[in-house]
This record gives sequence, C-alpha cells and structure tokens, in this order.
Amino acid sequence: MNIARRWVLTAVLAGSMVGGGVGAAIMNATSSSAATGNGSASTSTSTASGTAAAPSGTFKPNENAAHEAGESAQREAQEDAGQVPTVP
Repeated sequence: MNIARRWVLTAVLAGSMVGGGVGAAIMNATSSSAATGNGSASTSTSTASGTAAAPSGTFKPNENAAHEAGESAQREAQEDAGQVPTVP
C-alpha cells in the first residue's frame, strides 16, 4: 500500500507541475499579445489606470512657429534643455 501511495503522489505532483507550466505559458502568451497590441483590442498611449505610458526614444521639441507663439517661456526653456515639458 505504501508503494501505491508514493506512485499516486508522484503522479499528482507531476501532473500539477505540467499543468502549471502549461497554464503559465498560456497566461504569458495572452498577456504579451495584449501588451504589444496584437489581437482585436485597440491600442492607446495610456494604461488601464489612465496614466500616460512612458515614451520611448529622445524628446524632440515642436519648433513650429504657430506652436512657439502660444508657448510660455518656462516651457520653451524646458524644451531647449532637452527635457519633456511639465508646464503648459
């Protein structure tokens, strides 16, 4: 009887490990496709909590004359310093 219990325990442990691995692979595949925008979900620049996603690359200021006319001196100074503007 003791040997039978060991085999049952071994089978249950092996099955749970395989099931956990398969479940993790499925969860990883669905979460990575949602993060990259694959599938039918629309993509945006904000996350589910409503905060803006971090931009990639370097900041490039808008030097258009129409944009510069309505810009504050603080914002222009931040753009000239290569910083992402935090003031309107």
